[in-house]
Amino acid sequence: MAAIRARCWSREVDPLKGVLVRVAADLSEGGGSWNGPVDGVSREFAYVAIPENSVVHTGLEKPYAALRVTLERFGVSLPGHIRQRNMHLDPDFGHLTYGDAGEKAKQLKAHLGPGDLVVFYAGLKDVHRTPRLTYAVIGLFVVEELLLAADVSQSDRDINAHSRRVLDPGSNDVIVRGRPGESGRLTRCIPMGEYRDRAYRVQQEVLDEWGGLSVKDGYLQRSARLPLLLQPQKFLRWFKRYEPTLIQANN
Repeated sequence: MAAIRARCWSREVDPLKGVLVRVAADLSEGGGSWNGPVDGVSREFAYVAIPENSVVHTGLEKPYAALRVTLERFGVSLPGHIRQRNMHLDPDFGHLTYGDAGEKAKQLKAHLGPGDLVVFYAGLKDVHRTPRLTYAVIGLFVVEELLLAADVSQSDRDINAHSRRVLDPGSNDVIVRGRPGESGRLTRCIPMGEYRDRAYRVQQEVLDEWGGLSVKDGYLQRSARLPLLLQPQKFLRWFKRYEPTLIQANN
């Protein structure tokens, strides 16, 4: 998949909105009790999704075993407790989709529309054995549209982890589609977190450059509330400074 240079998007009619979303495997039980690797020097990383805990349609499973070659490049391998499991591959950068359910689905519908931003970040483990995790932006979507996972046709179910699932009647799972040519996975992550005040948070200077978040002091943990970018255009200026390259691929 050819790489694209990220552009600095702007809108002249409606105010730009954006949300910050934590994704990928982490040390929590639901996150797989493991962190994907990053090379702290080159900023190259492996995108390792969280485990899938729901029933998916036959043939649409995404096994962790598919990551073996990718992880070998970083000198690591999957731990035994997830090696035989399937991934909840979300976001799916190959299809430019991100899904969620419950309260977060309601927030996505309430806060996002075409042209808005979804910024993905993850906690990654540096292969150079630094003591702290690297919290970094790993991808970005410019919203193309939002749709219900239940409305995805049978032939298109493979576009996202939520449409791969066997959904309950009345499911409100929402899928965000990223705009092709302006969305994707970063080839090199952009570190933005630090450990301070007994928690991982956005670095203070980065938080200032972004124009702030809706969570107190840049707190970087999974929660029921998605942090909002208070000044998305400022975030984009920060993002563009790294000359980011986005790809439509998971690894």
